[in-house]
Amino acid sequence: MAAPSIRFTEAPATLPRGRRVYAVGDVHGCAARLARLHAMIAADLARRPVAAPLLLHIGDYVDKGEDSAGVIRLLLRDPIPGVRAVNLLGNHERMMRQALAGDRGARADWLWCGGRETLASYALDPEAPGESWAAALPPAHRAFLDRGLALHHREGGYLFVHAGLRPGIPLEAQSEDDLLGIRHDFLQSEADHGVVVVHGHTARGAPEVRDNRINLDTAAWSGGPLTCAVLEGDRLGFLFA
Repeated sequence: MAAPSIRFTEAPATLPRGRRVYAVGDVHGCAARLARLHAMIAADLARRPVAAPLLLHIGDYVDKGEDSAGVIRLLLRDPIPGVRAVNLLGNHERMMRQALAGDRGARADWLWCGGRETLASYALDPEAPGESWAAALPPAHRAFLDRGLALHHREGGYLFVHAGLRPGIPLEAQSEDDLLGIRHDFLQSEADHGVVVVHGHTARGAPEVRDNRINLDTAAWSGGPLTCAVLEGDRLGFLFA
């Protein structure tokens, strides 16, 4: 694939010299788009090498789209050889693992929020007992859901987290519910969080760039693009698949 052309603008925070972060927004089962985006990132790196690149996925890999199983397979395969990858936990992964663990309330929520599509991608019956789902999932996929996902990640002046932060609360005191699910109180805040928060969770028609946050959820599963922020130095650009 030819290297994509990226239009850079001034970023609201900075990364140290030699660092570059490719941060991918909510995937929601769009495996083919994720594969294309990974190929675009690899092509950009081939054209513009950097000492310490990082590939980061912001969470919500499963549900809604047609190939959640394929997304997890991609993430387990070292998507861009030689490039470190960090995968964050999204609220949909949390619902899925709770449902697989036997939580009946989580099971109902998960099926309503897109879990049926995820089960279909594994050729599993949503009407079957939940215990059968857990037994049928590949062990590597269960391990990915249970132990392979981080709540947040810090790079330079950025904090990467699935949904956002509760304003005025130190990171170490933030609740998991807020990190994975906050909307209004975070999205409407103009507070200086001490970092620029790069997040997803709340779908928009295009990436949002504010002084205190960058939103990468552009509703890929319902016809929008799958978005990747390219952060380096004091610059910000985007790739779309």
